[in-house]
Amino acid sequence: MDRQMGQKSPAAVDTPPTTEEQLNVRVVWLYFMEGRTQAEIAETLSTNRLRINRIINEARRSGLVSITLNSRLTSCVEFEQELASRFGLKRAIIIPTPQDVEQIPVLLGQATADYVTQLLNADKMKGIGVGWGATLRETVRHMPAMRRPELCVNSVMGGLTRGIEINTFDIASDLARQLNAECAYLAAPIYSGSPESRDAIMHQDVFEEAFARVAANDLILLSIGDLTDRSLLMRYGLPKDISIEEIAEAGACGDILGQFIDRSGHAVDHPINRRAIALPFEALRQIPNVVFASGGLHKAEAIAAVLASGLGSAIICDEQTARKAMMIALQHGAGSASA
Repeated sequence: MDRQMGQKSPAAVDTPPTTEEQLNVRVVWLYFMEGRTQAEIAETLSTNRLRINRIINEARRSGLVSITLNSRLTSCVEFEQELASRFGLKRAIIIPTPQDVEQIPVLLGQATADYVTQLLNADKMKGIGVGWGATLRETVRHMPAMRRPELCVNSVMGGLTRGIEINTFDIASDLARQLNAECAYLAAPIYSGSPESRDAIMHQDVFEEAFARVAANDLILLSIGDLTDRSLLMRYGLPKDISIEEIAEAGACGDILGQFIDRSGHAVDHPINRRAIALPFEALRQIPNVVFASGGLHKAEAIAAVLASGLGSAIICDEQTARKAMMIALQHGAGSASA
């Protein structure tokens, strides 16, 4: 961070500095350039802290001193404010896009863990719901150990039948273990065989209780799926009678909770959405904190759709992807163009 001292205009150079001006410049120099405390400056200049504090505040207001951040995070922080404002988010967290794109889930996981920790420390939460994916796997790995026995961590969607570590069951159990919290599973596959069988499953007592618990969560952590072969759902979860091509033809560009959305953020009209054993979108809108953590340019269109959907309260993404996603969303009429 650079701290730059303002200079007098050439016309004022011949004017002798006043006693007050000399004091102001000395205070500013000692505080910003030498890092002295206000108490130390007051003692050095034989005055009081109140006067030093007023001088420092006035120096910032008048432009006597200007502060420039020399950090690659500067553009990210500025963009966070714009993104949150345009799409009505409580929070946007943007990290610099690494040269090695394979590191994006790791870095987003770190950022998500930090944010979740802040939320846990600020609020008395009773329930955290989790989805699946590599970014959420990294989030769990970077969560600090805590003791929250009053908390219940639960999966908010059915899982894969394959035992891979980025499955929702593993993520929920590992996060609960890290937080010393209770854990509850949604013990079902992500998709049923038909909309009718899905309805039959959802009306069983055990699943009605599970979804009532999910709907009562204070926080839900989700990733965003795309339609490429890099997607966990595309590789392992899609039913054999459903192809990626037909979902794309229905207008889908990505998924949330295994439910496919179009570029405007609306659920597509396709039977696959009526087979998903997961929290419905209308229930997701009632959750106080819905955090989406995803990145990578291959997900830009899907992330844009999520921004347009209004389903999230926060998004955590890398800068290149987030900028492209915002551009796509605005092109499709989402967000506030005046923000």
